[in-house]
Amino acid sequence: MTKDIFSFTAFDPSKMQESLRDFAEKGAAQSKDAYAKLKTATEEATKTVEATVQTAQAGTVEIGLKAIDALRTNAEMSLAHMEALLGVKSVAELVELQTSFIRKQAEVTVEQAKSIQETAKKVAETVTKPGKDAAEKVMSTFKAA
Repeated sequence: MTKDIFSFTAFDPSKMQESLRDFAEKGAAQSKDAYAKLKTATEEATKTVEATVQTAQAGTVEIGLKAIDALRTNAEMSLAHMEALLGVKSVAELVELQTSFIRKQAEVTVEQAKSIQETAKKVAETVTKPGKDAAEKVMSTFKAA
């Protein structure tokens, strides 16, 4: 007669308890490990966000100061031009003065735009770097796992 593997006599409750205990202990250990990893990732993400916000604020101030400097330069140039216009003695002198002012103003405006654009690009790169680094770190942990 063959032994029936589904028979009640083959059931050993002590082995079942051990299996359940092992399963529960492994599950608890895995949960603790997952929680620790999640906590570390959350803390790192928080630090990254804080650093990004601080960098963005500093960058905004830098761009704002460049814009204020451009406005100041333009205002000073315009006032100097208006003073020069008061001393004009002929139409030819007026045309020459106006042409020179417009040409100089265009050159200055192009330089100001380049400067602000370079600053904005630098700020954007600086602001996004912590996020890129964090993403690369996370991706490398997924690759390793």
